[in-house]
Amino acid sequence: MNVLIFNLKKSLITLLCVVFIISLLIYSSTNIESARNGLILWANSVVPSLFPFFVATELLYCTNLIKLSEKYCSKFMKKFFNLSGEAVFPIIMGTVSGYPTGAKIVNNLRIDKKISKTEGEHLLAFTNNSGPLFIIGTVGTSIFCSKKIGIILLLTHILGSFTVGFLFKFWKPNRKYLFIKNSNDTVQNLSFTTTLINSISKSVLTILNIGGFIVLFSVIISILQTSQILNFIASFFHIFGLSENAVIGFFSGILELTNGIKNLSIIGSKNLNMIIILSSFLLGFGGISVAMQVYSCIIKSDLSIKPYIIGKILHGFISAFYTFCFICLFSI
Repeated sequence: MNVLIFNLKKSLITLLCVVFIISLLIYSSTNIESARNGLILWANSVVPSLFPFFVATELLYCTNLIKLSEKYCSKFMKKFFNLSGEAVFPIIMGTVSGYPTGAKIVNNLRIDKKISKTEGEHLLAFTNNSGPLFIIGTVGTSIFCSKKIGIILLLTHILGSFTVGFLFKFWKPNRKYLFIKNSNDTVQNLSFTTTLINSISKSVLTILNIGGFIVLFSVIISILQTSQILNFIASFFHIFGLSENAVIGFFSGILELTNGIKNLSIIGSKNLNMIIILSSFLLGFGGISVAMQVYSCIIKSDLSIKPYIIGKILHGFISAFYTFCFICLFSI
């Protein structure tokens, strides 16, 4: 049975690759333009906002910050999230930095055996978030032309993330914890220059991975749009009062967050509240592209991607619900 499933998966992957290559040839002109737009989006938005944070987190990881967080935050983290004190660092950085900083830090903590496997998977479920700069600056100010909407989306996004973290407290409640003994001794003996060079090198690799996924999914979305597949899917959602562009934008966001939010921005003021709620879901879910980025960050550890996927689906729905409540309260 296992061999049959494996062969079916292998055949499906082969078929998808063949279809993808044929589509690249058929829709070559639009694919090239989409790849170019993906590169521009990565260079203009992702690199400036994420790369400095990646370098900063790598440098902070080489300090005593994790030891201090373990010392002073253990009781709170154990009570509220059922996590050890080391979890403070990925929670804070994953909240303020944007995707996939949290996964990068969690992976480092797990490889260095500062957290258990269960803790690592718990952290993956809620420490990978859209950054405040992206939510307020890009989504709020640029897309919706409203800083107020951006702030509401940020608040509901963070509340949704912490709610998921709290719910995962009851997942494997009798978990084991690891304790730091002599961590970072080797790293702390390195000079600042060496540490900085290592941090930049690791950050460059991560940012290049992200760029590759953005370009790839930009092309995939272009193929789905040009081949009218997304339009075909959109035709089934008119019963919810959603326009074709709204559905196309939403499903684009399921694949790749940045492109999806950008597509939603062209819809206009009609059904604005519904568009805000859809955007909140996408910000919480993160998209398949981000999931692949997270997987690329944890592939060298023993962490499973499944808790992350469950957590992000929950995050999307919870954030959307919180956004709906905020919209009703503040009458946007």
